[in-house]
Amino acid sequence: MPLTRKVTDLLVPIRDYAVINQDSPLYEAILALRKVYCQIEVGKCTEAGHRNILVLDSTKRLVGILDFRTILKVLIPEIAGGLTQRLEAIGVSVAFAQADSPELDESRLNFQSRVIKNADTKVKHVMLKIRGVIQAQDDLLAALKLMYANKISVLPVYDNGDLIGVLRESDLFLAVADIVNN
Repeated sequence: MPLTRKVTDLLVPIRDYAVINQDSPLYEAILALRKVYCQIEVGKCTEAGHRNILVLDSTKRLVGILDFRTILKVLIPEIAGGLTQRLEAIGVSVAFAQADSPELDESRLNFQSRVIKNADTKVKHVMLKIRGVIQAQDDLLAALKLMYANKISVLPVYDNGDLIGVLRESDLFLAVADIVNN
């Protein structure tokens, strides 16, 4: 039975997964994630790669995760939030707008410049908290339940206290698809 198999049967080994140090700028995380998401060097993007990157501290301990949505919200914050957040994202504070101080207004920066500026943000300031981990010898059904209970799409996998890989929602989907295919 596919869901009685162990997490270790489907995990992506940590050596094959994108990782970044928490003190790195966001642009380094973007480059690392892009490399594992798309096969840029062969000129194609199959969308089969990893959709997030693990964040480690200086001792190589897992401290967070970054996904596409979080990265986009940091690069282009005006896509999220209310009016105040949108104004602040383009460099207009409510106080500046009320004071009519155009020389303090960064909104004149073009879109590309703002994205590049925001890409300098440190990863540790925007990473998501880890909302679940699983042990290598747990079964896949336990992993599936944990993912859905915590509304996450990846689970860091540990064995004897060591981070050894990641189990993705897409891996579990394929395991379930095998049941239907039989």
